[in-house]
Amino acid sequence: MAAAPTPVTRRVLGIVVFNFIGYFCVGLPLAVVPGFVHSTLGYGTVLAGLAVSLQYAATLLSRTVAGRLCDQRGPKVSVLWGFAACALAGAFTVAAVAMSATPALSLALLFCGRLLLGCGESLVTTATIMWGIGAVGAAHTGRVISWNGVTTYGALAVSAPIGVWLGERHGLGALGAVTVLLALVALAGVALRRGVLPVPGERIPARQVLRRMLPFGLCLGLGSVGFGAITAFIALYYADRGWSHAALAMTLLGATFVLTRLVFPNAIHRHGGYRVAMVSLGVEALGLLCLWLAPTPLLAALGAGITGAGFALVFPSLGMEAVRRVTESNRGTALGIYSLFLDLALAITGPLAGAMAVAWNYGAIYLLAAIAALTAAGTSLLLARRAALR
Repeated sequence: MAAAPTPVTRRVLGIVVFNFIGYFCVGLPLAVVPGFVHSTLGYGTVLAGLAVSLQYAATLLSRTVAGRLCDQRGPKVSVLWGFAACALAGAFTVAAVAMSATPALSLALLFCGRLLLGCGESLVTTATIMWGIGAVGAAHTGRVISWNGVTTYGALAVSAPIGVWLGERHGLGALGAVTVLLALVALAGVALRRGVLPVPGERIPARQVLRRMLPFGLCLGLGSVGFGAITAFIALYYADRGWSHAALAMTLLGATFVLTRLVFPNAIHRHGGYRVAMVSLGVEALGLLCLWLAPTPLLAALGAGITGAGFALVFPSLGMEAVRRVTESNRGTALGIYSLFLDLALAITGPLAGAMAVAWNYGAIYLLAAIAALTAAGTSLLLARRAALR
């Protein structure tokens, strides 16, 4: 019989459940938005990719704000603001579908919704980590980050097929309505929970934090290209090959991520962040190469699953090494800046991958992502050697 969760784990789960709801809202329309832009509104693949990547761009631009908000006013305030943005995003999505007979207006409304959802994402996910750390103590930082990641990709794994199923039967507008409902329920839940106070201490300028996070963030960004390529274009890749069940690839991506976090909870503590990052990035590259070369949809989905397993420990392994470079009073800002490199990679991946699909084919997207992951692995090796010399 499985052991019951410890009191610390229960407290962490009681907070990161809000991150699950936030990413459920994020993942629900991911596989449906490109098809709506491309098929319903009649725009090309570049704009279809941009519709996905705008969300990541907004997350990128709001990461530092979310981190500073956590440091100065506490993470609960950030979560409240985040779910308010998610609710507005859902409303804009409903309006975009209602105005689909006017493609330009519909696209503009959809873009507004994607921007709001991106802001909501950063405000919620950064704050749930900081809230969890504040609730159980800095000694449990690794556990909080791990569980937050499990809820992130667990939500994406669950929401992707639900979003496809709802989208096929009721359209993108239904997904927007569900997003509004979930965000309002989450707002009520957050309001009822006890928050934590900001950590006192000197606040160093964001540019100094950025300088310290830069090498780790570059590795994270390169390692995130594969995830962005799968979430933005797996549905169109399958359609281009004449395959069905693209949602299976998205589900395996999230499921293997979660399983890897659960099976190897102490890998970073035992083997060190740099070593785990290098192995993880190598596994991710292998999965992306499988996806690129796959002759059948099942093998393509398997490649996505391998990619998820590799990507699972990239963020916490590099993040553990990164956040050691700042004091506790600046950890929210550090976490936000470190995370924004992931968002920058995802924001760039959509339009770049769309242009590659036009110039070559959809498969070339995953070859590029594999090269990026291998480059990140090499850079992590250099960082490890530099750290060993200190």
